[in-house]
Amino acid sequence: MTDNPLLYPGAAHPDLREPMIADLVRTFYERARLDDVIGPVFAAAVTDWDDHIVKITDFWSGVMLRTGRYNGRPMRPHLILPLEGKHFDRWLDLFEATASEVCAPDIADAFIIRARRIADSFEMARASQRGEFAAPRHSLR
Repeated sequence: MTDNPLLYPGAAHPDLREPMIADLVRTFYERARLDDVIGPVFAAAVTDWDDHIVKITDFWSGVMLRTGRYNGRPMRPHLILPLEGKHFDRWLDLFEATASEVCAPDIADAFIIRARRIADSFEMARASQRGEFAAPRHSLR
């Protein structure tokens, strides 16, 4: 892993580095695991937290720095979970608060924009799977 910004063409923010992504993911999941709304969903779905943190850190590294380290399919596991709108809302609220605490404001904004798009995408896919319609709600905030 390198922290040379010249090796991250297309990065969401020029000052973003891998350690900040790792810190954000770790801090978020520490909080999410204790959360009354999303904590039980995570507890039922995640058996190896160390592995999950590594995968999600790789995911966000790919999203924010275009590192290509994540090669999974993030939508698939979420489609089998018993998720509702309240879960997406709480995930996003907690993620936004954590990003705002861990990152400088402009870097937090870059994370939040992408997190809102991801939340909308996952929520719309869940609705489609159920034969329902869901308009984007989070990316419009």
